[in-house]
Amino acid sequence: MEMQMNFIRKLPTPKELKEQYPLEDKIKQLKEARDNEIFDIFSGKNDKFILIIGPCSADNEDAVLDYMTRLAKVQEKVKDKIFMIPRVYTNKPRTIGVGYKGMLHQPDPEKAEDMLKGIIAIRQMHTRVVNETGFTCAEEMLYPSNHRYLSDLLSYVAIGARSVEDQSHRLVAGGVGIPAGMKNPTGGDLTVMMNSIIAAQNGSKFLYRGWEVETNGNPFAHAIMRGYVDKFGRSIPNYHYEDLMTVFDLYSEKNLANPAIIVDCNHANSGKKYLEQIRISKDVLNSKLISPDLNKIVKGLMIESYIEDGNQSIGEGVYGKSITDPCLGWDKTEKLIYEIADLL
Repeated sequence: MEMQMNFIRKLPTPKELKEQYPLEDKIKQLKEARDNEIFDIFSGKNDKFILIIGPCSADNEDAVLDYMTRLAKVQEKVKDKIFMIPRVYTNKPRTIGVGYKGMLHQPDPEKAEDMLKGIIAIRQMHTRVVNETGFTCAEEMLYPSNHRYLSDLLSYVAIGARSVEDQSHRLVAGGVGIPAGMKNPTGGDLTVMMNSIIAAQNGSKFLYRGWEVETNGNPFAHAIMRGYVDKFGRSIPNYHYEDLMTVFDLYSEKNLANPAIIVDCNHANSGKKYLEQIRISKDVLNSKLISPDLNKIVKGLMIESYIEDGNQSIGEGVYGKSITDPCLGWDKTEKLIYEIADLL
């Protein structure tokens, strides 16, 4: 039997979309400068602390730009210690994959999926963020074949806990040209995470968007600790001193470039209790202060934050409130960033 798929329409290739919505030279220069600074942080030449911070899912362009504009003002005040890479996650669906699937699929969460409008909307929003705030941002690479629609705008990608074991994600992470954070899987097996980093750091040949391609590997592929879920469905954190030292030891056993850990303060580390991100952030910073090894290898934090505390159902209409995972509201976020800067 033939595949059970209805072919709706052929979408523009990333090359065609980039030609239709080109970037100004100032954006290209800004991205290059920011990328180089990020490379220096991950390689240890620059001791700034990274904050990958922003909404769980970038669902509304106006609210996202409002948030990013506020964030840019705070970044200016802490720029001597902190380097922010905002989260503008446009592929982020609900955990079960049913319903809202992110702006890429649904530019308007209350309307039907429209991927043509979606690929245009996400490119335009990322371009606005760079133009209006000076930030180049982070995305979760949920669908590796879609990365190239934004590849000239992004400075960071995360490979999610449910994707990190997938070979196509590992191979494409090896060729994205920017740091790729490999999360520990939902079951918590750190060997899987380390194998993912090894795979991404090594070059390979593979099939990508109809082409045979070759990569040299990504020397900035690294670990993201996000907690895990045990066989009883309980969230188990892995941000504590002992957990981070275990990853340090695992790195020490491998011949990997630029050892680095980013700690995801939400998800299973917080049990999705978003207010816990405040305490977890400070716990990680305390571990850095205690251990010279951790001070060197823990490069930053990932924090889910938006304008309003918590989350809401689609259609409730609260401006700047997450429609996916609950986020830390703006007032608490701003206060936390200054507290982090003081502790560094």
